[in-house]
Formats: sequence, structure tokens, C-alpha cells
Amino acid sequence: MIWRIAICLILGYAIGCISTGYIVGKAQKVDIRKYGSGNVGTTNALRTLGKKAALITLLGDVLKCAIPVILIKYVFFKELPETDLLGLYTALGAVLGHTFPFYLKFKGGKGIAVLVGTILTFDWRIFLICVATFFLILALTRFVSLGSLVMEVEFVIWVALTRPGDWHMLALSAVFAVLAFYTHRENIKRLLHGTENKIGQKVKIPREEEAKENEQ
Repeated sequence: MIWRIAICLILGYAIGCISTGYIVGKAQKVDIRKYGSGNVGTTNALRTLGKKAALITLLGDVLKCAIPVILIKYVFFKELPETDLLGLYTALGAVLGHTFPFYLKFKGGKGIAVLVGTILTFDWRIFLICVATFFLILALTRFVSLGSLVMEVEFVIWVALTRPGDWHMLALSAVFAVLAFYTHRENIKRLLHGTENKIGQKVKIPREEEAKENEQ
């Protein structure tokens, strides 16, 4: 079992390291790590590069989790009874790759779009619940971070309710929540102080900086 888990984590991390936001930004001659929040996730892509770039980033980050999970569950280990558990380990690897990509000095995104891919491949019912909750919170508060953290908590609760007694699965799902709260620690501070950024706020790239990016 241990070697299977290792394979799942390595595969997930390798694909998770594909930083969609960074690639999309570079295609537009912009290093989004230098602007906004400095991370390479969907929200910063939206603020820095616009809606189209954010959508591409979102889809790319969801797929880079969903694809390896599907391969593990339905191709590599499809005959095993622990496919859901192995799929979740693969998703964890993807989150770690997204959040701590080695070639970007371990500074990536916050892993929420990758979480969407995790939930989607885990159980479509909690996926619908999480998406509905996220957009409700977003509509009421315009805080992406708050909606994201609530999704994480909902996922852990869902695992606890639908997999009673499966402490391995519950502990693993809790790791996702711990990672999310860790990567959102500054957002949480701003939420508590009422200074959190709301969706729709733009980041202006200075013209002289944009010119430097274009020269590279």
C-alpha cells in the first residue's frame, strides 16, 4: 500500500507543478508573481490578467488534479478497493505541486482550484454543494477566500458523514483543510480586520514594468 501511495503522491505532484497561471502570464509577457498577491492562482490571474486568463487558469488547475486522479482510479489501480483513498492521495500530491512547485522556488498558488478538481473526482454530490455554497458566499460578500475556506470545511464534514469510521480518509481530507488555512493565513487576518480584497479589484501593471516584461 505504501508504494502505491508514493506513486500517487509523485504523479499528483509532477502534474500539479504545471503552473497554469504562470504559463498564461508568461504567454502575455507578464510574470504575475510580481503583482497583486504574488501567487499564480486563478484569483490573482483575474486581478492581473483579466477574465479570459483567469478562466484558462481555473480550467487548467482543475484538470491538472482531475486527470491524474482519474488515471489512478480508473486506469492504474482500478481493480483495488482503495481507489477513492488513492485518488485522494493523488489529489493531495497535485495540491502540493500547485502550492509548492519546485521550479518556482516552491511559491505557487493557494490550491483552491485544485481542490475543486479533488472534490469533483471524489463525489459529484459534494461538488455541487461546494460550488453552490462558494457562489452564494461570493455573491453575498465578494470574498473569494471566504468561499474557498468554507468549501474546504464542507469537504471534511462530507467525508466524516459519508465515510463513518474511515479515520484514514477523514485524516487525509483534514490535511487539505490544514493546507488551505495555512496558505490563506494572510487572507484570514485581513478578513478579521475587514481589509480583505474583494473580487473584481484590478491590479494595474505600471507601463515601465510592462515594458520590461516585454523585453524579456
